[in-house]
Amino acid sequence: MYNTAKQTYSDELADIRKAGLYKDERIIRSPQTSQITVTYPEDAPRKEVLNFCANNYLGLANHPRIIEAAKKGLDTHGFGLSSVRFICGTQDIHKELERKIADFYQMDDTILYAACFDANGGLFEPLLGPDDAIITDALNHASIIDGIRLCKAKRLIFEHANMTDLEAKLKQARADGVKRIIIATDGVFSMDGDVANLKDIVALAEKYDAMTMVDECHATGFFGKTGRGSLEYNNVLGKVEIVTSTLGKAMGGASGGFTTGKQEIIDLLRQRSRPYLFSNTVAPAVVAGSIEAFNLLDESDKLREVLADNTRFFRDEMTKHGFDINPGVHPIVPVLLRKFDNDAELSQKMSRDLYDEGIYVVGFYYPVVQKWQARIRVQISAAHSKEQISRLVAAFVKVGKKHGVIPA
Repeated sequence: MYNTAKQTYSDELADIRKAGLYKDERIIRSPQTSQITVTYPEDAPRKEVLNFCANNYLGLANHPRIIEAAKKGLDTHGFGLSSVRFICGTQDIHKELERKIADFYQMDDTILYAACFDANGGLFEPLLGPDDAIITDALNHASIIDGIRLCKAKRLIFEHANMTDLEAKLKQARADGVKRIIIATDGVFSMDGDVANLKDIVALAEKYDAMTMVDECHATGFFGKTGRGSLEYNNVLGKVEIVTSTLGKAMGGASGGFTTGKQEIIDLLRQRSRPYLFSNTVAPAVVAGSIEAFNLLDESDKLREVLADNTRFFRDEMTKHGFDINPGVHPIVPVLLRKFDNDAELSQKMSRDLYDEGIYVVGFYYPVVQKWQARIRVQISAAHSKEQISRLVAAFVKVGKKHGVIPA
């Protein structure tokens, strides 16, 4: 049986390689910091490179207080629990972290998951049925898409960030006689760094008696005045029903996700959300480290201020040199290659050349992004120095001129 399947899979992999879409993994042999040691290809010598493609927005992945808190968590609560939450997997620190997140987002309660992919995957099916509807942004994260697929509710997709189309879909759902509606959106869209218009989305939700769900993975802890994400940036804190996010990006970068929201929603998820009911508890060390990450956020805005300043500097420099970047304020800054017929291949060539220049970034292309929308996604961190960012810009200028992306 496998001989037939093997040939099919081999042919498919060959097609992926031929199209220039094969994704290689680069081996990191050091902690996740602004400068890392990498081998690429795997048998190549080790190379010191500047890291501009991690979600380590605040530089907390190796913060000494978080590491120390995680070590203490191991000592006081063990390595793992070998159980799901409702059997014997709930420790006091899990409840402490859930309360801390709920207070942070001005919500009633929180439920922890192994990852935000699980939070989104286990969200919709317990809350909605065949008589309900989900209205989802066309560019929402894959985890939202997969979670919606598991739900029997009607699915309506509105054009990305198009409020007129969103309202048309809300009218359609109400005309179809659905009972409950959830509008689902990323707070910040990971491939473009653009921010959802939550003020208008919430207003439309109120107008059509719908609930709002926001994925804050690329916003929690560092976006908004006090790090409360796109909700704070749009001045809608406390005005949405459901927020999902991760502990695996700005909040220390380990693992774990959560859903925070209205009490009845969280209570129902504890009873029926399958990834919660059938997955191991988040490890105690991760929970302890995440609690300390939130403590750090409460104490100072310094890291957020450094990140915002670094982001402005990079965006201004890249614009000055003529690169195609979307305007914005988020530290996700895609360098777009949409004007080129060979955009996918070009993104790979440029990322390899940038690696040779000591810069670690990755090219994104179909199916991760839409066809003819390839880009090199740069992610700025509070851990980067201005000198490192200047080296990044200089490398982009050199490689960009080589490939005709900017004038020589």
